[in-house]
Amino acid sequence: MKPPRFLAVAAVTLTLAGLISSRPALAQTAAPRQDARSVQMRPLDANFPIGKQLNGNESPVVLVNIFTVDTKDIDAFKKAWKADADWMRKQPGFISTQLHKGAGDSSVFMNYAVWESTRHFRDAFTHPQFRDKPNLYPASAVASPHLFTLVGME
Repeated sequence: MKPPRFLAVAAVTLTLAGLISSRPALAQTAAPRQDARSVQMRPLDANFPIGKQLNGNESPVVLVNIFTVDTKDIDAFKKAWKADADWMRKQPGFISTQLHKGAGDSSVFMNYAVWESTRHFRDAFTHPQFRDKPNLYPASAVASPHLFTLVGME
C-alpha cells in the first residue's frame, strides 16, 4: 500500500531541503524587515521567491522554511515558531508541520509544513490576523521559505 500523497511530499521535501540549503541563493544578503510582522527574508530561489509562488495553484504543497538564528536566540525563536504553528494549524487546508534543528551545535532550523494547496497556504499566510500579528521572532532570525510539489518518489 502506498502512503498518502501528502506524506510522500513531506518525505521528499526533507531530502530536497538538504540539497537546497547549499544553493548559492542562500549566500544573498537578507532583506531588511519591512513591517512589524516581517522576519528577515532570504529566498532559496531568487528567480522565483515565495511571493511569486503564492500565485500558483498546485496541490498539495509543502512549505520548506530554512531559518538561521543566533545561538542566544534559539529559545525565543522556538517560542515564536510555536505561536505561528498553533495559528496555522487552525487554518483550512493545513495538514501538518514539523520543526527540525541542524545536528550538533547548529543554529539552523528547518520547518516543513504540508498544505492541501497553494491557495490554502496563501490564504493563511496573507490573512490579516496572521500578517498583522506582532513579530515574535528575534531580530537575528532569517527565513528562507519556498513551496515544493512532489515530482518523484522511490
